[in-house]
Amino acid sequence: MSTTATKSKKAETSAQTETVQITAPRIHTAEFHIIGTAPYVQLRFSEKAINAMREKHEAGSQANKKKNKEARDFHEDFLQAQHISDGDEPWNGIPASAFRNAMISACRLVGFKMTLAKLSVFILPDGFDKVDGVPLIKIEGKPESHLMHARNATGVCDLRVRAKFWPWSATVRVQYDADQFTAQDAANLMTRVGSQVGIGEGRPDSKLSAGMGWGTFRLG
Repeated sequence: MSTTATKSKKAETSAQTETVQITAPRIHTAEFHIIGTAPYVQLRFSEKAINAMREKHEAGSQANKKKNKEARDFHEDFLQAQHISDGDEPWNGIPASAFRNAMISACRLVGFKMTLAKLSVFILPDGFDKVDGVPLIKIEGKPESHLMHARNATGVCDLRVRAKFWPWSATVRVQYDADQFTAQDAANLMTRVGSQVGIGEGRPDSKLSAGMGWGTFRLG
């Protein structure tokens, strides 16, 4: 037998005995009905603000010319603060990322690596935001205007108009890697999100403060 034929046979044998070590992901879905135990408050980056920034960039140096300050429309601020779905029958929604980020953050409480959690839990959206396409979870509840003082990054005191939902509820569908979590793990993690992390403005796990006691919930 020639050397070439021998090498070919060895390669063929090696290919036949190759061991697969990476298993396919086992993605399961769990559905949770949640009920707010405190108001849910949201403040989206408004379409009006997006358009204003775009106009400023498009104007270039002309944008530096002094303009008269327009009167503030607080009702319009309230409308702009809301996440509304696209489609013929729009509804109010919560960004799906709020729940995913909260579940990842809650992993710190139980010593589970957040880097693994980022690859292991996902939220299935009910629709998408009409302005920027952000995935949304439908919220059951009626928004009302919430006016409160706040401080800008410069330290100057200002007024913020947010959308507040109270009472409220929602149904959240969570996809999880069954090689990392069990169904009970996912339920316990969502319970910790509701009682210890929260979602939206003024949540306990707020990046800039200890929160306002908003955005908590329980499993229904």
